[in-house]
Amino acid sequence: MTVLVTGATGTVGRQVVAQLAAAGHPVRALTRDPAKARLPEGVEVARGDLTEPDSVAPALDGVTGLHLITFGGDDGEPLATGPRLVELATRAGVRRVSVLSGFDRGGVEAALADSTLPWAHLQPVEFMANALEWAESARTEGVVRVFGDKPGSVVHEADIAAVAVAVLTTGGLATAGGSEYPITGPEPLSPRQRVAILAEAAGRPIRFEPLTEDQERARLAAMGWPPDYVEFGIQLALDPPAEGAAVTPTVREVTGRPPRTFAQWASEHAAEFRP
Repeated sequence: MTVLVTGATGTVGRQVVAQLAAAGHPVRALTRDPAKARLPEGVEVARGDLTEPDSVAPALDGVTGLHLITFGGDDGEPLATGPRLVELATRAGVRRVSVLSGFDRGGVEAALADSTLPWAHLQPVEFMANALEWAESARTEGVVRVFGDKPGSVVHEADIAAVAVAVLTTGGLATAGGSEYPITGPEPLSPRQRVAILAEAAGRPIRFEPLTEDQERARLAAMGWPPDYVEFGIQLALDPPAEGAAVTPTVREVTGRPPRTFAQWASEHAAEFRP
């Protein structure tokens, strides 16, 4: 079976492509710019843009598994093209779909729910890879500045991909109407705890420095966030949803092994936190 992976150059998409290829599955990677894809040797790369569904149609030829993301374009806006994408996938004979998004269902999920396609909704909490946002200040100043210190069960991007691969290659995990797979790491960790783990992995002191509300507002505003998004970010840090700190058995139940720890992720990325 050939699997088409959308978002193939993203944090999770690259892992999905690599894991499928390593397991010997024919994989086709969709990207808007194949020249910049830098994907494993032997992976077929196809040009297409999810915001222009008909550009994706040729890449769906002969595909039986489809990994979908739910945003597109340069601005990362939620896709409004779900119905057409689902129509094209159904016409192409796709038999299994994995959808990577948050806990709420959007337009892509609604279109799948109205279709006959078996699909699965992958619902990861915060990615471990988000810690890469701390790398520059950790390297140059030996400090990580964060607003809020609530724990979260951050998940390794390779574990999210492993669940997607299982859905795409194993019968019964994707169902009509949509199976739901909340995906977490093995334990809740606060930003302060993650910084300590990063420091140990990097073999150097890295200090955790909490930001005040005013400092966080200024930081988000400087990034170009509009005022309502700034306030949403503040409240999310102060009172995150309970799902973010819960631990689910999804990775173990779907893949047969425990989820990777943040210490493993930190070891893999330690060089990025050193001068």
